[in-house]
Amino acid sequence: MASLNVYSILVVLFLTFGAVMAMKENDQIIKENTCETKIGLPCVLEAFTSIFNTRSISNKCCGELVMLGKVCHSALVKRTLENPLFKDLNPATIIAKSI
Repeated sequence: MASLNVYSILVVLFLTFGAVMAMKENDQIIKENTCETKIGLPCVLEAFTSIFNTRSISNKCCGELVMLGKVCHSALVKRTLENPLFKDLNPATIIAKSI
């Protein structure tokens, strides 16, 4: 019985450590690639509106998103989904819409 408790604790620690590392990994990718400086705030807001509501994105902001690059885009979307404000949203749906 004691070994079951030890394994349970190890699993919880492993999962917690993995989640913390994923957050640090996204932040590190964003920092190393200067992702937050590659797109203007108006286009960030427009992108959020198009992902979280049904709306299209302008050609100008679409161009900024393309210039942002897949690595930055993916890291920013993942970091957004880690935010507690978005905990009730379906990550698969948001990721699909962000593509």
